[in-house]
Amino acid sequence: MKKIVLVGILTLGGFLTANAQCKTVSTLTENFDTWKDIDKCWTAHQGKAMLYAKEKKVTFYSMTSPRENMYLVTPKIKAGNYTLTLDISDNGGETTLEVFSVNNPADTKSYVSIVKPSKITGDKKTINISLKKDANVGLKVMLNGIHQAVYVDNLSLKPKK
Repeated sequence: MKKIVLVGILTLGGFLTANAQCKTVSTLTENFDTWKDIDKCWTAHQGKAMLYAKEKKVTFYSMTSPRENMYLVTPKIKAGNYTLTLDISDNGGETTLEVFSVNNPADTKSYVSIVKPSKITGDKKTINISLKKDANVGLKVMLNGIHQAVYVDNLSLKPKK
């Protein structure tokens, strides 16, 4: 019995330590150049498709699962008004980007759309967002065909002046 309690305490302590290292921030600047995998303070939901870091960017790839809900979720952001900029492009076809306020990164039912879906055109996107309380920001990419890909790079989130 003592072993079970000890293992439980050590496991819980490990989870708390991992989460404690990811602080709430008021700015983000990420070029993904050093990522070999999704950063531990970010969350990726890929469903039956693929979402991965490679070649100094993050790739959303549909494989044979078009219209899969795919999200990349930032660390927690302080409440406030922000300007989000990112380089986003695709390999052709119809693709969209939607932005969410995320209360619990592990529960996609807690995601609330704050910027409606917009077509990905290969240009730098600049999006104004407002967070009423501390929350994570989720980027949802929708790929409508098989073997489609969207590439995200040079993400910046700065307080609006």
